[in-house]
Amino acid sequence: MRIIMLGAPGAGKGTQALLLSKKFNIPQISTGDIFRMHIKNKTELGKKAKEYMDKGLLVPDDLVVEIVKNRLIEEDCKNGFILDGFPRTIPQAEELDKALEEMGIKLDKAINVNVPDDNIIVRMAGRRVCKKCGASYHIKYNKPSQEGICDECGSNLVQRDDDKEETVKKRLNVYHEQTRPLIEYYEKMGILLTVDGVGDVDEINNRIQKALEVNK
Repeated sequence: MRIIMLGAPGAGKGTQALLLSKKFNIPQISTGDIFRMHIKNKTELGKKAKEYMDKGLLVPDDLVVEIVKNRLIEEDCKNGFILDGFPRTIPQAEELDKALEEMGIKLDKAINVNVPDDNIIVRMAGRRVCKKCGASYHIKYNKPSQEGICDECGSNLVQRDDDKEETVKKRLNVYHEQTRPLIEYYEKMGILLTVDGVGDVDEINNRIQKALEVNK
């Protein structure tokens, strides 16, 4: 199964990609995770990516396309993969199509996790993460036992720069301008599945699995 996950930042597509990855035993490939790893390790790529991510802007194509191509030729992608957070623009999608065609690979489905902007702003602006262990919380939906303190390791919780409300709104604007057109792009290819992304994680995952089953 070769799947692309679509949806606005904060729509929960990463969580759903992880669940599908476990179900189908194929890797979840998240460009966001790759960039965060580079940022943590303070590589040159990480420094460049952080400048864009902190401003709520998309990382330029030339920093993304090659890293994804290289990832797809690894052994664990042989039986399929889930692309989470890539492509983000029509030009990226076209580049990906060329790369997959050269590799003799065909996409099976593009899953659009649909969540209204207002829900996303509440979700993302309320997120807090542990600086030390990376555990994630939410001030409304998943509170730590002690405010501002990680349950796992006792370190301070922080709000990531790209989760601040002003940045979230910028990211949503960028999404609507540059990424949302992918919905129509994959619809024309005949592989789009749109799923309601409001609700608890298991409920949304059940919707996705049913949609995949019905649209084999």
